[in-house]
Amino acid sequence: MATYAIGDIQGCYREFMQLLKNIDFQPSRDQLWLAGDLVNRGEGSLEVLRYVVELGSAVKVVLGNHDFHLLAVACGLRKTKRSDTLDKLLKAKDAPDLLAWLGEQPLLHHDPELNFVMTHAGIPPIWNLAKAKAVAAEVELEMRSPRQKKLLENLFGNQPNLWSDDLKGYERQRCIVNYLTRMRFCAPDSSLELETKNEPVNAPKGFAPWFTYPSQVLQETRIIFGHWAALEGHTGVAGIHALDTGCVWGQQLTALRLEDQQLFQVEAAGKAK
Repeated sequence: MATYAIGDIQGCYREFMQLLKNIDFQPSRDQLWLAGDLVNRGEGSLEVLRYVVELGSAVKVVLGNHDFHLLAVACGLRKTKRSDTLDKLLKAKDAPDLLAWLGEQPLLHHDPELNFVMTHAGIPPIWNLAKAKAVAAEVELEMRSPRQKKLLENLFGNQPNLWSDDLKGYERQRCIVNYLTRMRFCAPDSSLELETKNEPVNAPKGFAPWFTYPSQVLQETRIIFGHWAALEGHTGVAGIHALDTGCVWGQQLTALRLEDQQLFQVEAAGKAK
């Protein structure tokens, strides 16, 4: 048995299948961790989602920002963007079942035996592992309730950009989701800067990559995240693994075998328009 974590697939179904073939992934034997953003920009979002749902207990998924966007679009709360490739999925007969499954996925997955925690964008320095798990669970509870649509209606926006235990309601939930699914750069106090998407050397003034600050979580377990293709899989910090290697942008799709931290990659077949 082996456990493989894979970064942002974003609808790159062919590369996903090729990577699983290369590592000889067997659902009856192995486990698959997916670091969010299963869908969008690539052309195979429907096929990716169908395959992952069929894996059942052999897969662990955390939600990414593109996954939340899809759920909001499906509810009529957001319009599709020019770069979106979600129409085929949204029109599929099994879309309601696929979207219901997606909406029940967590924001954070932790395995103490393997000594890894996974979220889509990372975990801010201001939180320890217990706090990260607790606040993720708050949002997961809402997403799995009849209040999901109302949460999605109030989820998007850049404020508040700094965590406080005193935050309430949708502001609190929005802040949690932004940390776990959209974070790249933050200030020393963990204030978020959510506009800049480029490489760390071009950090906005007063901000740095979240993983360059001392991590409370890293004292307890290792971290897996995706979301930031410009990192090209490198953080420079032992125990913090960046797995979004820009497959949808014509680069690679990457898997990390958790038992020995060996990397496996396939080259992208093309580049999103």
